[in-house]
Amino acid sequence: MLHSSSKTYRIGQIVPSSNVTMETEIPALFRARELTLPERFTFHSSRMRMKKVTQEELAAMDAMSLKCAIELSDARVDVMGYACLVAIMSMGRGYHCVSEANLQQETAQNGNPTPVVTSAGALIDGLRTLGAQTVSIITPYMRPLTDKVVDYIEHQGIRVKESIALEISDNLEVAAQNPMNLLEIARGMDLSGIDVLVASACVQMPSLDAIVALEKQTGLPVTSAAVCTTYQMMKKLGLHAYSPIGGTLLNGTF
Repeated sequence: MLHSSSKTYRIGQIVPSSNVTMETEIPALFRARELTLPERFTFHSSRMRMKKVTQEELAAMDAMSLKCAIELSDARVDVMGYACLVAIMSMGRGYHCVSEANLQQETAQNGNPTPVVTSAGALIDGLRTLGAQTVSIITPYMRPLTDKVVDYIEHQGIRVKESIALEISDNLEVAAQNPMNLLEIARGMDLSGIDVLVASACVQMPSLDAIVALEKQTGLPVTSAAVCTTYQMMKKLGLHAYSPIGGTLLNGTF
């Protein structure tokens, strides 16, 4: 059911301590929506420690996500997003279902059951919504973690034709990447036979400013973990999933 009112919704985000992009790109998508639609949004974060994108730090960080869910639940947020795709995907195939259930249970036990979105689950859902059977992805991760992401996506029934690994382990360095560099990276890829290009399979690597330009350049639907997470949040809130800067997935068709 779609609601349309000037209601203000609280958006909660469970964020790696070194992540700065999730709290810029997701609000930007919601703010752009506010220019034409009546709903308003505020943003609230809880952090879990992580500086280097390694298997060990990711596993330790994931264990802190339950505490973050309780803290955001105290703020009575209307939806919460777990903002680290690779932390979920590196924990094993299908783990987003486990994580979402665990986090949701924490909010229920705290007396405020809250819809939970993981960026990992949201990317899968977004690709399915776009009808993608074959995709190519750009990631900032080291190659072994990128391979885990590829395996995770393929286990969900979506073929990955090509995966770019920029091999940046320092999470703040990931955030410092210029999103417009993605246009050049995409020029070096063979995009024939794919349905969707994932311009950033990472919510820390900025891509939002390049999404629409990439769609024009490639002639393909282009999405990112942040765009898919925003789409899923809007759906969980029962809102029209639209933002003028989010590319095909958020153009209002879905």
